[in-house]
Amino acid sequence: MKILSFKSGHDGTVAGIDSTSNSLLFSYEAEKNSFPRYTPVTPDTFIDASLWFKDLPDILALSGWSASGVDHVTTSGAGYFGTGAGSENIGKRTFFGKTVDYYSSTHERAHIWCSYALSPFQQGEPCYVLLWEGALGDFYEIDRDLNIHHRGQVMTAPGARFAFLYALADPEFPISGGKLRPEDPGRLMAACAFGENGPADDDEQALIDQILSTNMSTDPLRKSSYVNSPFFNIGTDSQKLKNLATKLSDAIFQKFRQFAEQNLHENYPLLIAGGCGLNGHWNTGWKESGLFREVFIPPTTGDSGCAIGTAVDAMRHFTGRAKLDWSVYSGQAFIDDKVDTDGLRVSELNLSEVAQALMDGQIIGWTRGNCEIGPRALGNRSILAAPFTAETRARLNRIKGRASNSPVAPSCLQEDAEIHFDLSGPAPYMLDFHAVKDPSLAAVTHVDGSARVQTVTRDQNPYFYDLLKEFKEISGVGVLCNTSLNFKNSGFINKTSDLAHYAKLVGLDGFVAGNTFYRIDAK
Repeated sequence: MKILSFKSGHDGTVAGIDSTSNSLLFSYEAEKNSFPRYTPVTPDTFIDASLWFKDLPDILALSGWSASGVDHVTTSGAGYFGTGAGSENIGKRTFFGKTVDYYSSTHERAHIWCSYALSPFQQGEPCYVLLWEGALGDFYEIDRDLNIHHRGQVMTAPGARFAFLYALADPEFPISGGKLRPEDPGRLMAACAFGENGPADDDEQALIDQILSTNMSTDPLRKSSYVNSPFFNIGTDSQKLKNLATKLSDAIFQKFRQFAEQNLHENYPLLIAGGCGLNGHWNTGWKESGLFREVFIPPTTGDSGCAIGTAVDAMRHFTGRAKLDWSVYSGQAFIDDKVDTDGLRVSELNLSEVAQALMDGQIIGWTRGNCEIGPRALGNRSILAAPFTAETRARLNRIKGRASNSPVAPSCLQEDAEIHFDLSGPAPYMLDFHAVKDPSLAAVTHVDGSARVQTVTRDQNPYFYDLLKEFKEISGVGVLCNTSLNFKNSGFINKTSDLAHYAKLVGLDGFVAGNTFYRIDAK
């Protein structure tokens, strides 16, 4: 039995599940293949997804969605909120002439079931779930019989509160208001890396208290209400913002930790869901808290996982099963189309040549196989560089159009991770931070001495693993800078012709597409 699932609204995604084998067939995010970030489902995404089905699917699943703002009027399926009675729509639909089962459940449930399905824990093992994002900030428990129990709300909209501070400081964000920008939580998270810890001063504490005490269910944060704040339009690169970002981040995390300490005592594993699951500092805080036996964050913790989550919810309803066999490389297949080779030197891929180019200081685009699901480049749509100098980090950030000192993440051979980082065990999805032990890794070391590490095994990604091994043979270090391969404000590049254009546009030294190494002639 095959399930075709759609997530409407921003971060549009189409996913497919084979419930006979409990396997994720694909998860195609509409923004991938160089579409704008946060794109809703496109005809291209739907047509690509249909190639997985020789026959029409047996079940259509639709993630619930709603309008933004305080009203959250339902715009798709079962709507946004709810895990109990009334949070599912079940029936029949005619789909291209075939009568199929139809299942829709809320956006809230989609997040919960995505994290549960992708987690490594056996079905029947109770788990806690923390769902924190732009609207929800709640804890749940999934029991042995797959029932969801709401354990309590900590605060509404932690992600929106986090984003608001960046908008408040940004002179380009209009005082008249407007929707908070979905990219701003990530920008503020980057600012936190440069903030100074310590007690908040009176001005900082007053603003933190205002932001955290606002009732987001009835009265969203408005920039016009803060014109007298000393932080109004102070600039997004100001040290005052960076310091305050660190303190607001800590204050939000402590609210959730305090709730967990007081209410969650069974030492179950914790599953993290929602866009705040992309905050590596918070993820690290949960893993170091000692409150849970284990902590799991899926690579699709944001809205890009909701099509998977609703498909799993449908599978749970029709079959009683809610766990998946899956790969993080379940996105769109790479399109190796024709490319204008003018100004390019073309050769068959040789990993030792690529490793030597990286050791020589070159910056290389790297594409293999299918796209990663979720927003992190994990060795299939990556820009790679040697990890040794701050100058390399600055050049990578120029290529990416970011501030020169923005953090750059490392990918590391898993067997060597303990040598270079305060890390034992796997960290395959680049979702939390670890202290850097190796002083030679200047390009990937944050101001606070940490890095958002990806560990790599051969089973996980054989070509990328072998490239890291080749680089270690030359340099003595099995670590590379790894940042996402994409045009600014777009999803991953997914075809050779676009990659060639991008490489020349931003100044890459070369790129790998499939089994071919393209080097750009110096002008």
